[in-house]
Amino acid sequence: MSLLDRIEDCRRWRPEAYRPFAIEDRVIGRVRHEMARRLADFPAVFQIGDDAVRLNPSLAEPDGRTEAVATVLRRLVEAGDIRRWRGEAYPVVRRWGETPLMLMDRGAVPDFGVRAFGVHMNGYVRKASGLHLWVGRRSKNKPTGPGKLDHLVAGGQPHGLSVRDNLVKECAEEAGIPRALAEQAVPVGLVSYITEQPEGLRNDIAFCYDLAVPEDFVPRNTDGEVEAFHLWPIEQVIEVLAAGDDFKFNVALVNIDFLVRRGILGPQDPDYVAIVAGLRLCQDRT
Repeated sequence: MSLLDRIEDCRRWRPEAYRPFAIEDRVIGRVRHEMARRLADFPAVFQIGDDAVRLNPSLAEPDGRTEAVATVLRRLVEAGDIRRWRGEAYPVVRRWGETPLMLMDRGAVPDFGVRAFGVHMNGYVRKASGLHLWVGRRSKNKPTGPGKLDHLVAGGQPHGLSVRDNLVKECAEEAGIPRALAEQAVPVGLVSYITEQPEGLRNDIAFCYDLAVPEDFVPRNTDGEVEAFHLWPIEQVIEVLAAGDDFKFNVALVNIDFLVRRGILGPQDPDYVAIVAGLRLCQDRT
């Protein structure tokens, strides 16, 4: 096992199992063939072809699309075709910064393979003994990655909230980080990937932040999503990353990006070029 295996974990999906999902003839996601056949039951909303699933062109406005699709999604949740309704609206866009074509509940986003965004923050501590990283253990009740290792703070990016405000909110909820400290977090780039996960096709961009945490600060979870926090020397983080999939799949990518940016992982590693290239596999395309 190696760090490159964690990169490969986020590149595994079967294109032949999906057909494109389009709005206004713009491909913005991918739908499994089984889901496409299920969506054929709703012709007023979806047009199903062998080559693609298209939103009915009669739904020409974002608000109308959002309402019509939400009605279908609730039916599919009730029938068990979609795992659950999350009550959190995500923008449906092809590229970051675009005006949303519609909004979609977070719970259905992987079923349509549309681009989703999130914030991931590495909280690090510089000690006399070396660099340390805060590591969270996700609650076993989490719908995705239960019990997996996580960052100090991470969360999805909902519609209507700036990335900075979302990060500050997540810092308070997940780790009890006060606003004054959270606002010191520095944006340092992104990672991106397309991968099949139990919840569906994850087509994500994660905005990465670093926060230098004081030695005397101890995180405290307030929303029940984290079981415990541990402050690990960076050598232990590397060892666990390379050994297997204990870290949630996208958390592993952000941690590896941290190692690259900090110069801990460099060209002396024979996998360096493949690792760096793989961190941003699908940055600006669906």
